[in-house]
Amino acid sequence: MASSLSTKQFLGAPSADGSSRFGSLQRSDLRSPTLQISTPRPHPKKLEIRAVGSTHGTYFRVTTFGESHGGGVGCVIDGCPPRIPLSEADMQIDLDRRRPGQSRITTPRKETDTCRIYSGIAEGVTTGSPIMVKVPNTDQRGHDYSEMSMAYRPSHADATYDFKYGVRSVQGGGRSSARETIGRVAAGAVAKKILKQFSGTEVLAYVSQVHKVVLPEDLVDHETLTLDQIESNIVRCPNPEYAEKMIAAIDAVRVRGDSVGGVVTCIARNVPRGLGSPVFDKLEAELAKAAMSLPATKGFEFGSGFAGTFMAGSEHNDEFFTDEYGRIRTRTNRSGGIQGGISNGEIINMRIAFKPTSTIGKKQHTVTRDKQETELIARGRHDPCVVPRGLYLNKLLFLVHLLILSQFDYYPSFSIVSFPPFDHSFSFIIFFVSYHSNLGLPLPMPF
Repeated sequence: MASSLSTKQFLGAPSADGSSRFGSLQRSDLRSPTLQISTPRPHPKKLEIRAVGSTHGTYFRVTTFGESHGGGVGCVIDGCPPRIPLSEADMQIDLDRRRPGQSRITTPRKETDTCRIYSGIAEGVTTGSPIMVKVPNTDQRGHDYSEMSMAYRPSHADATYDFKYGVRSVQGGGRSSARETIGRVAAGAVAKKILKQFSGTEVLAYVSQVHKVVLPEDLVDHETLTLDQIESNIVRCPNPEYAEKMIAAIDAVRVRGDSVGGVVTCIARNVPRGLGSPVFDKLEAELAKAAMSLPATKGFEFGSGFAGTFMAGSEHNDEFFTDEYGRIRTRTNRSGGIQGGISNGEIINMRIAFKPTSTIGKKQHTVTRDKQETELIARGRHDPCVVPRGLYLNKLLFLVHLLILSQFDYYPSFSIVSFPPFDHSFSFIIFFVSYHSNLGLPLPMPF
């Protein structure tokens, strides 16, 4: 039986009597060799681009917002426990350390970076509701970016933002600007207060390499290193001799309109054992993700890192012993404080490599948005080396704070600090039991 049914009719077009042809096809029709069944080719749905990626954390969630040349930058912190002493001054201390324009080896952009807390604080303590912090931008110079409105800066996010979104914020680089990290620093100040109150964890970061100047590892004692030693010079290297060499290396490229990269070493002391989980939630994997979310990062090394590949197992293994307090420790720390993705109580240490600043004052070959080859000499105020500025050190420092905080399986128990003062003893018992049980630790005394 030859069918005269058109494709349109077969797909449901009404017949002459107005009824739909769906369901009118008989089984014999389907067996007919002359029946032509045609279905419309599905049109590919337009991919919906969502600009996600500005929120970090689970129990302690941080969303950063703002752009370098917009009205301001900041963050919203959700999940902070109540009754934590906190003020704008607590955040300002750390914001001042990352503030630009503090020395000749940083960007000359002058920003006060004065923060204001808009919510989540009452009578000097957190209320448990979201904390909103904003820092206004006051020293923008949009005309510096006129050439970059069409020409892409080599190795910058200009091109990839256009590839993905079809639009970008030309002035200052938009969300790819390092000013985005102000929100992270503000959130880190909150995390630092929580950690200090509940665990005693301390995190420090310092510059260990600028260009070809490398600080030998044996010149820094991670057990006794202090923030004062790190902050004693503008490059933030704890060794004065190597600090001068690093400053000279930055000065050499600064006067030429060029830039260099380097390495930041970050350590965490007094980290509780048992943080992290096997396989996909390993502590070092989470730390690596956090570190590599920073602008200009190009490498991450943990513990012995790549140097461990030159060792035999007998050389690399960290042997155990029992110290004078009866604690199980390791004689060396090539594991970097983490084994099997779980913290072992030793100092956690990692190193993060930063590339040279991509916006430089030297002539470079590039292309425009309409694919025309051209040359670009970028204007603007940029760091000749991103590594020394407290921005990167504090970002690393506080990112680690945030990651360690988010790894605390017992973090929901912090809500008990909202109990009335007369219940604090009972609150401590609940916190103590939750802390040990969720970390899989035995209770040292019966309740």
